[in-house]
Amino acid sequence: MKLKQLIALSALVGGAAFAQNVIVADGWVRATVQGQKATGAFMKITAKDAAKLVAGSSPAAGVVEIHEMKMEKDVMKMAALPNGLDLPSGKTVELKPGGYHVMLMDLKAPLAANSTVPVTFTFQDAKGNKTTQELKLPVKSMAMPTEHKH
Repeated sequence: MKLKQLIALSALVGGAAFAQNVIVADGWVRATVQGQKATGAFMKITAKDAAKLVAGSSPAAGVVEIHEMKMEKDVMKMAALPNGLDLPSGKTVELKPGGYHVMLMDLKAPLAANSTVPVTFTFQDAKGNKTTQELKLPVKSMAMPTEHKH
């Protein structure tokens, strides 16, 4: 085997092994209405070995960012995580409304319930190696209840 082929094969195998390190489960995107330019994506991410979710992209959105929502002095604040989201070894990190989530912004069209959205995530391991994972996330309508029950 030639040296170039061996290097290419080891890079491919190494990337595949790392890709299997991160499992994304129960992913979904909140449906939008006409004129809405942003929405959230939610999921559970588990990394066998410590890693980070460092970036995302989607043909449905001009910008994809990893965000955190948290309370600061009685005010809920949302901000991008410029250094990515830590994925501790063996622990599931849940991205959910009101907490960590992925924002899809500058949407190119409304996202209809019961459709899917392609999203590509970039993960980074402890050594700085990056790999991507392509997903098709289902779009779900999360309508507010129309009546209050006390």
